[in-house]
Parts: sequence; structure tokens; C-alpha cells
Amino acid sequence: MLFESERIRLRKIIKDDAVLYHKWRNDVQVMHSTSPFLDVYPMKATEDFIEYAILKSETSKGYIMVDKKTEMSIGIVSLIHIDYKNRNAECIIDIGEKEYWGKGYGLEGLNLLLDYAFYELNLHRVSLRVFSFNKRAIKLYKKMGFEAEGTSRQSLFRDGKWHDICHMGILQAEYFKKKETK
Repeated sequence: MLFESERIRLRKIIKDDAVLYHKWRNDVQVMHSTSPFLDVYPMKATEDFIEYAILKSETSKGYIMVDKKTEMSIGIVSLIHIDYKNRNAECIIDIGEKEYWGKGYGLEGLNLLLDYAFYELNLHRVSLRVFSFNKRAIKLYKKMGFEAEGTSRQSLFRDGKWHDICHMGILQAEYFKKKETK
């Protein structure tokens, strides 16, 4: 099945997921390595984000990652800024449940999302942004076949220091080739 791997399945985000996403979105540890904003969001802001930025958007598709064994929702993967004409999108991943960090769930979730992007949506390119201090994520993205495409120098102020934002991308043909060699 397209939206299922060995340990997880993806399901579309629904309005009721606002409570769950609100918990993750307001957890500074969860957002430290993925969000440029470490703000505390009111529930209404999270509900509006789910409603307008994901559910009603023509250019975003968001999915909750569910642990098949426990049925626990563990994170979110999304395609944003989908440009159907030029067949491009940006991807985002957040593992909201910390006990799932560092155990390969991000790899599984992102592979499912890229399968969808390249096989179903027939996108040509998927990009992402990652903070330069997030070495574990950068290693994962490179392992998946993402290439460094550029750097926004000292664009993020975190933990009292300036950090770069690294831009990475993968092309459909590169992804297919990587899948063939597995």
C-alpha cells in the first residue's frame, strides 16, 4: 500500500488533529530543530493553521504518521508550496513524540511521502530546508539522496548563536534510481 511501511502508515490530517498538533507545535524540544519560530501558539492559531494552511490549501498536503503497532500518532509529514505546473514541492517532517526520535521513523515517513510525491503526483523535484546544527537530519537526507543546493547564511538565531539554513533537494529520477539500487 502506498501510505504504509513496515512500522507506520500515513493518514490525512483532519480538523480534530489540531489538539495533537497543538501539543507538538508548542513543545520547544520538538520544534527546536525544525521550526524557525519557538513561539507559544494559542489553540485558535493552531486550529486556523490546520484549517487554512493544510485542509483548505490547494498547495499543501499533510499526513499524520501512525505507529501501526500501537495506533499512536507520532508525527507529521507534509508537502507544501506544491507547484503543479513546474512539478515542485517542499517537504516537512516533524516527529512529535520524542520516544520515536532516532529510531528510523523519520526515514520511513519521509520515504512514504516521497513515494507519493514522485509516483502519484509525478513531481519532478522535492526540496527541504534544514538547520545546519541538525546533523542527524542532514545525514538522513543525504542517505535518502537529497543533494545540498545552497545555504542561507546565518539566517537563524538559536541558542545564542547564528546558524545557517541548508537547502537540499532531490529529483524524481534520482529518487527512482536510489529505490532501484536498494
